[in-house]
Amino acid sequence: MAAHMVCAIDYFGCTMPVTSTFLAGSIGTSPVMVRTIMGMLKQAGIISSSKGKSGITLARPLSEISLLDLWHAVDQSDADSLFHFHENPCPQCPVGGNIHAALDGHLEDAQRALEGQLAAVSLESVAEDVRRRAEARGALGK
Repeated sequence: MAAHMVCAIDYFGCTMPVTSTFLAGSIGTSPVMVRTIMGMLKQAGIISSSKGKSGITLARPLSEISLLDLWHAVDQSDADSLFHFHENPCPQCPVGGNIHAALDGHLEDAQRALEGQLAAVSLESVAEDVRRRAEARGALGK
Protein backbone atom coordinates (compact mmCIF):
# COMPACT_ATOMS: atom_id res chain seq x y z
CA MET A 1 0.00 0.00 0.00
CA ALA A 2 2.87 2.39 0.73
CA ALA A 3 4.27 1.99 -2.80
CA HIS A 4 0.77 2.47 -4.23
CA MET A 5 0.35 5.66 -2.19
CA VAL A 6 3.70 7.12 -3.22
CA CYS A 7 3.11 6.33 -6.90
CA ALA A 8 -0.40 7.82 -6.78
CA ILE A 9 0.87 10.99 -5.09
CA ASP A 10 3.44 11.32 -7.87
CA TYR A 11 1.01 10.44 -10.66
CA PHE A 12 -1.87 12.69 -9.64
CA GLY A 13 -0.15 15.32 -7.49
CA CYS A 14 0.55 17.76 -10.32
CA THR A 15 -3.04 17.78 -11.55
CA MET A 16 -5.09 17.64 -8.35
CA PRO A 17 -4.78 17.64 -4.57
CA VAL A 18 -4.23 14.09 -3.37
CA THR A 19 -6.18 13.28 -0.19
CA SER A 20 -6.43 10.24 2.06
CA THR A 21 -9.98 9.68 0.78
CA PHE A 22 -8.76 9.72 -2.82
CA LEU A 23 -5.90 7.32 -2.00
CA ALA A 24 -8.28 5.00 -0.14
CA GLY A 25 -10.44 4.74 -3.26
CA SER A 26 -7.42 4.01 -5.44
CA ILE A 27 -6.04 1.40 -3.06
CA GLY A 28 -9.39 -0.12 -2.15
CA THR A 29 -9.08 0.36 1.60
CA SER A 30 -10.37 2.74 4.25
CA PRO A 31 -9.16 6.31 4.70
CA VAL A 32 -8.23 5.34 8.27
CA MET A 33 -5.77 2.73 6.96
CA VAL A 34 -4.36 5.25 4.51
CA ARG A 35 -3.90 7.84 7.27
CA THR A 36 -2.12 5.26 9.41
CA ILE A 37 0.35 4.49 6.63
CA MET A 38 0.63 8.19 5.82
CA GLY A 39 1.76 8.82 9.38
CA MET A 40 4.51 6.25 9.00
CA LEU A 41 5.61 7.66 5.64
CA LYS A 42 5.55 11.18 7.03
CA GLN A 43 7.64 10.16 10.04
CA ALA A 44 10.14 8.56 7.65
CA GLY A 45 10.41 11.80 5.67
CA ILE A 46 8.88 10.32 2.51
CA ILE A 47 5.69 12.40 2.27
CA SER A 48 4.39 15.72 3.53
CA SER A 49 0.82 16.67 4.18
CA SER A 50 -0.94 19.84 5.13
CA LYS A 51 -4.49 20.94 5.51
CA GLY A 52 -5.71 22.98 2.62
CA LYS A 53 -5.46 22.87 -1.13
CA SER A 54 -2.05 21.23 -1.56
CA GLY A 55 -3.00 17.80 -0.22
CA ILE A 56 -0.36 15.12 0.24
CA THR A 57 2.99 15.65 -1.49
CA LEU A 58 6.31 13.85 -1.72
CA ALA A 59 8.94 15.14 0.69
CA ARG A 60 11.80 14.05 -1.52
CA PRO A 61 12.27 12.97 -5.14
CA LEU A 62 11.20 9.49 -6.16
CA SER A 63 14.79 8.78 -7.20
CA GLU A 64 15.75 9.11 -3.52
CA ILE A 65 13.10 6.68 -2.23
CA SER A 66 13.69 2.93 -2.46
CA LEU A 67 11.45 -0.01 -1.77
CA LEU A 68 13.68 -0.65 1.24
CA ASP A 69 12.86 2.86 2.54
CA LEU A 70 9.16 2.05 2.29
CA TRP A 71 9.63 -1.29 3.99
CA HIS A 72 11.51 0.32 6.87
CA ALA A 73 8.87 3.04 7.12
CA VAL A 74 5.93 0.68 7.50
CA ASP A 75 7.52 -2.34 9.20
CA GLN A 76 6.02 -2.42 12.68
CA SER A 77 7.99 -5.32 14.09
CA ASP A 78 10.68 -4.72 16.68
CA ALA A 79 12.73 -7.59 15.33
CA ASP A 80 15.98 -7.09 13.45
CA SER A 81 15.28 -10.11 11.28
CA LEU A 82 12.58 -11.08 8.83
CA PHE A 83 12.78 -14.66 9.97
CA HIS A 84 11.51 -15.61 13.38
CA PHE A 85 11.14 -18.99 14.92
CA HIS A 86 10.87 -20.42 18.37
CA GLU A 87 13.48 -19.14 20.77
CA ASN A 88 13.61 -22.06 23.17
CA PRO A 89 14.22 -25.32 21.32
CA CYS A 90 15.24 -28.19 23.56
CA PRO A 91 19.06 -28.05 23.72
CA GLN A 92 19.28 -31.79 24.51
CA CYS A 93 17.47 -32.70 21.30
CA PRO A 94 19.82 -33.30 18.33
CA VAL A 95 17.58 -31.12 16.15
CA GLY A 96 16.59 -28.55 18.78
CA GLY A 97 20.16 -28.07 19.93
CA ASN A 98 21.43 -27.38 16.43
CA ILE A 99 18.59 -25.88 14.41
CA HIS A 100 19.53 -22.24 14.98
CA ALA A 101 23.17 -22.82 14.06
CA ALA A 102 22.12 -24.72 10.94
CA LEU A 103 19.64 -22.07 9.74
CA ASP A 104 20.82 -18.69 11.02
CA GLY A 105 23.52 -18.07 8.40
CA HIS A 106 21.22 -19.04 5.54
CA LEU A 107 18.43 -16.82 6.82
CA GLU A 108 20.81 -13.88 7.32
CA ASP A 109 22.04 -14.33 3.73
CA ALA A 110 18.45 -14.38 2.48
CA GLN A 111 17.59 -11.21 4.39
CA ARG A 112 20.68 -9.40 3.07
CA ALA A 113 19.75 -10.43 -0.48
CA LEU A 114 16.17 -9.20 -0.06
CA GLU A 115 17.29 -5.91 1.48
CA GLY A 116 19.82 -5.43 -1.31
CA GLN A 117 17.17 -6.01 -3.95
CA LEU A 118 14.70 -3.65 -2.27
CA ALA A 119 17.40 -0.97 -1.91
CA ALA A 120 18.22 -1.26 -5.62
CA VAL A 121 14.67 -0.42 -6.74
CA SER A 122 13.80 3.26 -6.67
CA LEU A 123 10.23 4.46 -6.58
CA GLU A 124 11.15 6.48 -9.66
CA SER A 125 11.49 3.24 -11.65
CA VAL A 126 8.26 1.85 -10.16
CA ALA A 127 6.37 5.07 -10.96
CA GLU A 128 7.75 5.09 -14.52
CA ASP A 129 6.55 1.52 -14.97
CA VAL A 130 3.11 2.41 -13.57
CA ARG A 131 2.89 5.41 -15.91
CA ARG A 132 3.96 3.35 -18.93
CA ARG A 133 1.39 0.66 -18.14
CA ALA A 134 -1.36 3.24 -17.53
CA GLU A 135 -0.65 4.90 -20.86
CA ALA A 136 -0.73 1.53 -22.62
CA ARG A 137 -4.19 0.95 -21.16
CA GLY A 138 -5.31 4.43 -22.20
CA ALA A 139 -5.65 5.72 -18.66
CA LEU A 140 -6.45 9.36 -18.04
CA GLY A 141 -4.32 11.58 -15.90
CA LYS A 142 -0.75 12.76 -15.98
